[in-house]
Amino acid sequence: MHIEPGVVDGAKIVLSYATATASFGLAAKMAVDTVRHDGGVAALATRSAITTALVFSFFEVLPHYPVGVSEVHLILGSTLYLLFGAAPAAIGLAAGLLLQGLFFAPFDLPQYGINVTTLIVPLWGVSMLARRLIPARTPYVEVKYWQALSLSTAYQGGIVAWVAFWAFYGSGFGAQNLAAVGSFGVAYMSVIILEPLADLAVLAAAKTLTSGSRSLLLYNRLHHGAN
Repeated sequence: MHIEPGVVDGAKIVLSYATATASFGLAAKMAVDTVRHDGGVAALATRSAITTALVFSFFEVLPHYPVGVSEVHLILGSTLYLLFGAAPAAIGLAAGLLLQGLFFAPFDLPQYGINVTTLIVPLWGVSMLARRLIPARTPYVEVKYWQALSLSTAYQGGIVAWVAFWAFYGSGFGAQNLAAVGSFGVAYMSVIILEPLADLAVLAAAKTLTSGSRSLLLYNRLHHGAN
């Protein structure tokens, strides 16, 4: 989902500053919810540190390859949400992306606003969708395959939609750009095959950690129904 340099250029990139600001606002709202209802500042900080390290490793270690206007990554956004909650996942995505740009891909830094918007807004959508799909009393370790598939599809579909928006906004609707966006979309949606399986495997492992106590390390909803 790292959009290629030059796809959005010049004055047009200013829009990404506004969308990134809005994305950080969503992350801040989710962070306040975590502090109030899910373990406080210590839990938010601990989980965010873990997700940042994971996202950074996802970008640098897991396979990724350029296709069309962007790159295909296995980001595991819905997995991070289910394990750590919306705010830590959002902070981890933003911070991990920034660290990757600072240390390994400085050519991506001008597109940081674009890429962070592309990651955070779909995650916020996943958090909203989860409330509708998963009954309040159901802990996330009991999530069914179709629910994990729905969350993953929503996240990956959101990323593809944002990448398409940036590509068309920056470079128009010419045949070459349409083909590049299409090839990226087809390649990226193949991630949907893998992510729900990763979700269920991780949740099955987390199920063995079930206890009556609440943890600073993991989303309380992972093992407990909503209050």
